Amino acid sequence: MRVAVTGATGVIGSAAVGALVATGHNVVGLARTPDKAAALDDLGAESWRTDLFDRDGLVEMFSGCDAVCNLATHVPVGYGASWPRSWREHDKLRTEGVLRVLEAAREAGVRRVVQESVSFIYADNGNDWITERSPLGINRATEPAAVAESHVQDYQCNSRQGVVLRLGTIVGNDAITRWHLRSVQHGIPVGIGSPSDWVHAVHTDDLGSAVVAALEAPSGVYNVGAEPVRWADYVQGYADAVGKPSGDFMGPLLRRLSGARSEPMTRSLRVSSDLFVSQTGWAPRRPAFDASWFAGIPLRSTAFQ
Repeated sequence: MRVAVTGATGVIGSAAVGALVATGHNVVGLARTPDKAAALDDLGAESWRTDLFDRDGLVEMFSGCDAVCNLATHVPVGYGASWPRSWREHDKLRTEGVLRVLEAAREAGVRRVVQESVSFIYADNGNDWITERSPLGINRATEPAAVAESHVQDYQCNSRQGVVLRLGTIVGNDAITRWHLRSVQHGIPVGIGSPSDWVHAVHTDDLGSAVVAALEAPSGVYNVGAEPVRWADYVQGYADAVGKPSGDFMGPLLRRLSGARSEPMTRSLRVSSDLFVSQTGWAPRRPAFDASWFAGIPLRSTAFQ
């Protein structure tokens, strides 16, 4: 296929571009700067200089494409994430940005869109398994993701397919993971849920293959990630990775100070990815969380924010 990728130089996007090129697809990626264009060229993709809110530029970019993968995000890292204003760009990408992408895809005649979303959109479900039919927990933090998904539903019709990937918490060689590892090194709590509750995570190594698999999936919403892990084991994995005997959990005061945006991360999310596996044959390279997920991640260059 000829596949257009927005957010092509981010954590998800760069993994997707690499995997798409490796599997023989012809990829055009959105690049807003010369450096990002060069990064896409290095991955074997065609770079396209435009902006997510430039309708004409997007239509031209999408023309002749079989699919569009909208993977644009802007998640704040570190202490800055506790400030509501730091999420404005991210929320705009998930609401107005998704709408602009879909409008351009319609005008360009694109028949398939793949949209990134998050699994912490689900309501807390305790120890029970969560599937794509489970209730959602919509609040200020998760509403932008819900809006993005609704735009994709509106895009779908008999001649167009829309696939939403509800990704688990991303862990691997990315800025947020590095920041959390440095936090554990300095004795700063990173556990935000209850130790006995569940975390749904996905490794950066598995993002690209999931996007490739989504090109063949029927229209719908799919959970994507490894097997769920208890919060206690999740935090211990970070501690093991940096040579600490254990990691700490935030108390009620720290959770309040971390802001309303952190509430979805406190939910118990025992999320199943069985539907995506059964529909596409996708299988994660990292099926079960442990300290090996952090192998080779550089820490010295990561500063607190």
